[in-house]
Amino acid sequence: MTARLSLYRKAEQELYKLDRSVKSQFYDFCHNFRENPDRPGLRKKKLKGDSRVWSARVDHDHRALLTPTGVDADGIESWLIIAVRHRKHVYEELQVAVNRVTGEIEFVDLAVVGDSALRRAGITLTPAEPEKQTPEPASAPEPEPEPEVPALLAAYDAEQLHELGVADQLIELALTVTTSAELDQLLEGAPLLSKDVLYGLAAGMDIEEVRKEITAPVELDERPDPNDFATALSRTKVTTVDKDLRDIIEEGDFRVWKVFLHPTQERLVRRHYNGPARVSGGPGTGKTIVALHRVKHLVEQLPVGQSKQILLTTFTKNLTTDLRQRLASLIEPALLARIDIAHIDQLAARVLGENTAPGRAKQRVYDHVALNEMRQLLAELGDRRWEVDFLFEEWEQVILGQSVSTRSEYFKARRAGRGQALTRPERNHIWKLIEQFTARLDRLGVETWGQAAERAARFEIERASRVRNRRKDIEERGGKETIHQDNNSGMRYLDYRYRHIVVDEAQDLRPAHWKMLRAMADPDLPDDLFIAGDTHQRIYDHQVALGALGINIRGRASRLTLSYRTTKEILTEALHVVQPKGKDRKVSYDDLDEGTDTLAGYRSILHGPKPDFVGYDTWEGELTGLAATLKAWREDLSTDDNGAPLDPSGRIAVCVADRDLVNQTMYYLATKADITCAELTKDGPKGDGEVHVGTMHRFKGLEYQRLAVVGVSDGIIPRTSVIERHRIEDPVRYEREQRKARSLLFVAATRARDALTVSWHGRPSPYLPL
Repeated sequence: MTARLSLYRKAEQELYKLDRSVKSQFYDFCHNFRENPDRPGLRKKKLKGDSRVWSARVDHDHRALLTPTGVDADGIESWLIIAVRHRKHVYEELQVAVNRVTGEIEFVDLAVVGDSALRRAGITLTPAEPEKQTPEPASAPEPEPEPEVPALLAAYDAEQLHELGVADQLIELALTVTTSAELDQLLEGAPLLSKDVLYGLAAGMDIEEVRKEITAPVELDERPDPNDFATALSRTKVTTVDKDLRDIIEEGDFRVWKVFLHPTQERLVRRHYNGPARVSGGPGTGKTIVALHRVKHLVEQLPVGQSKQILLTTFTKNLTTDLRQRLASLIEPALLARIDIAHIDQLAARVLGENTAPGRAKQRVYDHVALNEMRQLLAELGDRRWEVDFLFEEWEQVILGQSVSTRSEYFKARRAGRGQALTRPERNHIWKLIEQFTARLDRLGVETWGQAAERAARFEIERASRVRNRRKDIEERGGKETIHQDNNSGMRYLDYRYRHIVVDEAQDLRPAHWKMLRAMADPDLPDDLFIAGDTHQRIYDHQVALGALGINIRGRASRLTLSYRTTKEILTEALHVVQPKGKDRKVSYDDLDEGTDTLAGYRSILHGPKPDFVGYDTWEGELTGLAATLKAWREDLSTDDNGAPLDPSGRIAVCVADRDLVNQTMYYLATKADITCAELTKDGPKGDGEVHVGTMHRFKGLEYQRLAVVGVSDGIIPRTSVIERHRIEDPVRYEREQRKARSLLFVAATRARDALTVSWHGRPSPYLPL
């Protein structure tokens, strides 16, 4: 081998779109180039516009564009493939450079820029391999002069764009574009920093906001050497061209999308934290991707021989499956084996299993089962003083949430956010009812998942106490270690379970879950807890204050504001769900630490069609309209840009409010519209149907290219029968239920990547931005 090859991200994206035959030729090209980059058949030559850009032949019609990035001590050349495209799209005016802010290699591609923008900037592109010319008719008309239109970024000048990190070759063009469509075209192939800066300015951010949120997080401490491409390559995200490249390219850009880490997020991933840290942000801002790369970073730092020292956990089973798949595409199997990936209830069940004698385990039931038992108890007692929902939540959120074990503790328990105040005699009465209720569950041999979480937390807190006592004992012996048998856990050497814990979808965990997690990691070690979540997406009624649970994130909280999944058009409408128009309709969301969270500055750089909002007279009519939409989407997604067939399965979804609507929707689509469906369950899609259908709760953490949210009618979202009775008697509870329902609709709408349709029958939900 006389040369090494790396693949620039844009070149990798271009390869995804090429025919399989061209990809095969590309793999052969890479092999031949590594063996001898000067092989005559490669026809390697410099372009005239930039002495650093070379062209080489992949096949008769396609060219690889490359730039040299140095020679190592053994004389092996290093080359970066910056583009792979048809020869007619290779121009002399292409440019590669080292960005003055990030120090990364950037490829500026003017081939995608619109003719009108190039003409206004006085730029003419020269084909590197011109086709045979045919004489133009003598009477060819001159292009019509364009009307004077104000530039989109007229408020800024070249020096400002230069300082913010925009590639020099794009600055003059950026200052001439007059419409958002032209800007989109200009930035389609632009370097990432240029794209973020220019979209930020076009979206209304001022210079200082762009500097703080976009430029500063990726800026080097000192200006890089513009001629040092070897060092610049080490800072640039590239894919090594080796035997594994074929699998990566064949897998397509969906793999990259699911794990792509934006440079502005990388510092959060690699930062050293002296305690628990939290990352928040709206849908599509990359919280989950940051969490995954944080796991990757931590496992790569682990000393050799330490296994399962890192926990990655989230709220539900299907999200855990998704995290495992993404992480598997991000790190090698040997490192993956050192990470414990489990959903939070699975983790609690594991702890209880270790601490429960054989044959003494209780069956765990969902809340609605326990709620029926409480309803039956109150009926038998003839007690109508309290609503069953209120009692059940008092038990879940206050008694279990704070691990209250005695009546005297309950008298002192905080009830922040519960709304309805309670006197001491009322608390006494409630305590007696809860005692009878829990005794009833014991006799049945069952417990709720909330009870399981609280018991698991107590076991882990006891374990942590034994760890501290053991360490104290070792210190008193002068540091001498002794074998310690821990009967409750079966561990020969008692210690904390994990060195690092990473939590995704943190807003949905119960207080008991947080107590358990806090006890599982050593609070005296750095980087113990890394938390990713957004309270605007809280769809379960688990209110927590991390500081009160021993998890102090003050000074270690960061917020992501740029959405990489949801288009600007979808985002604008979705934000009105959680941030309704009008000062008198303000909705407040907490920050998991007794403060207020905000989506201020939350924005998207992506563009797409505006969401469709469609009303129908009847449910039957709405289903008919849904079927027509799905068929049109299916047809659109059945071929790629080159007309090659594609399988649209799993790229389209239908989201509804509850299981009953899931069943009705799937039955209609299967029997009357010839559309196969797969139901989203806690274990993921059930079946191999082309369209996924599920409740809003099941869509948490997922994403689809095209999504229909149906049945968004008044009385369904929100369930009027559930919340209206609280309007007068318990205003705090009423607002909490409204906020939860808004969050559910917000989560549903922001699962769409490219296209969103929202429909209803009868009256629309009051939460819709109509």
